[in-house]
Amino acid sequence: MISVPLPGSRPMTLDEFLEWKPDNTRYELHQGTPIEMQPTGDHEAIVEFLSTTLIRMAGEAKNTYRFPRQALIKAPDTETGYLPDVLVIDPIALTQEPRWKKTATVIHGSSILLVIEVVSSNWRDDYAHKLADYEALGIPEYWIVDYLGLGGIRYIGTPKQPTLSVYRLVEGEYQVQQFRGGDRIVSRLFSGLLLTAEQVFNGG
Repeated sequence: MISVPLPGSRPMTLDEFLEWKPDNTRYELHQGTPIEMQPTGDHEAIVEFLSTTLIRMAGEAKNTYRFPRQALIKAPDTETGYLPDVLVIDPIALTQEPRWKKTATVIHGSSILLVIEVVSSNWRDDYAHKLADYEALGIPEYWIVDYLGLGGIRYIGTPKQPTLSVYRLVEGEYQVQQFRGGDRIVSRLFSGLLLTAEQVFNGG
């Protein structure tokens, strides 16, 4: 996915952004700046595969998780709203979300079970800004699917290679486990997952 700042746009509050955002479009707000998210075909194949797989698993386990496609996550203490590639929400917790009914916006990390971001050309958003904000919100599990190995060496090592990083919240801080090639992905939320990193990178 390619992220493109809206040309000539002025800084917006999150409320202004939500009122402005056109229907059925993919925009995020980064510190007051609207960013258009332009997906590639490979990116969408991975998102579709993961969404379909996890929705099926939740159904088989009779879990009532929700998987909204257009919901925003508000970052703490800033005019920032993220639109995750895959978002898994606890429907019971949504009753405590003041922005949910009108704008499908989540402000409490306790409402969120899992966030997945498929790395775009601007990988720093996923590895730095979103990682820090999701940790601050207390989101228990965060995956970064870097199917092209774009992330910085400090995040995925050297030589760079396709890497799926699973961050789990432990005592308020993220700890990471990384998966490559034929490694089977380990998820706290989806403990019965039978997927390898390579299957995800190939979109199934």
